[in-house]
Amino acid sequence: QVQLVESGGGLVQAGGSLRLSCVASGRTFSSYVMAWFRQAPGKEREFVATMRWSGGIILYADSVKGRFTISRDNAKNTVYLQMNSLKPEDTAVYYCAAQVGFGRLSRPEEADYWGQGTQVTVSS
Repeated sequence: QVQLVESGGGLVQAGGSLRLSCVASGRTFSSYVMAWFRQAPGKEREFVATMRWSGGIILYADSVKGRFTISRDNAKNTVYLQMNSLKPEDTAVYYCAAQVGFGRLSRPEEADYWGQGTQVTVSS
């Protein structure tokens, strides 16, 4: 049973930073694609960043490019999202997602597994 557990959310002022963590368990994730999505109140869940656990392809949404960085720690089975220069419009629940294989994970319907989400609130 694959389990994804996010942490690291919180309240931060505009311009600040947060690092989200997603601990993955239940499988060997070397053949998975991992991603972060977010969902603001009243809006659809949207793509933030994605990477293959084995390395290689890393993609970002235009709205976070240059400010957010996705990475992973194989020893800890953890995927991170470093968020810098945060803006009020980054306020959302952030979700970790996983897809089996080496495909593309940039749309919510492409995910096989989801975490429970962690709230990020950026005040102006």
